[in-house]
Amino acid sequence: MTTTDTHAWLCQQIVDHVQDAVIFADRDGIIRLWNAGAEAMFGYTAAEALGRSLDLIIPERQRERHWEGYRRVMATGVTKYTGDQMLAVPGVRKDGSRISLEFRIVPVRDATGAMLGIGAVMRDVTARWQRERELRERLAALEAKAAGG
Repeated sequence: MTTTDTHAWLCQQIVDHVQDAVIFADRDGIIRLWNAGAEAMFGYTAAEALGRSLDLIIPERQRERHWEGYRRVMATGVTKYTGDQMLAVPGVRKDGSRISLEFRIVPVRDATGAMLGIGAVMRDVTARWQRERELRERLAALEAKAAGG
């Protein structure tokens, strides 16, 4: 196996086996890469997701805002969600349930620098957000009790 082949194989192994969702969508927002982490997170197999719009996992109320941002990144190749900035948004699973997502995006370009699409590495943070909400509610109740008593 050549060094290039080994590198490609290693990259594929990482994408295939990481628990986070790894997704790539082309310029038109059509899903072209959907790993096992995405299958587990959203409930769609790769066969079900590939070739479909990202609308598949975007709650209807969020779509207009999503597509405005997507078109902006496609036009400029610039996003603030690549370094330490993470995008936090709701997502929707195949069964219709909502999840809380955090992710970074990667603008993907061809050899000439033209935008090909956007890659994303996503993590389901629903449980963490629920715990944080419960803690805020408990803290508010304790503060109200202390203020009243």
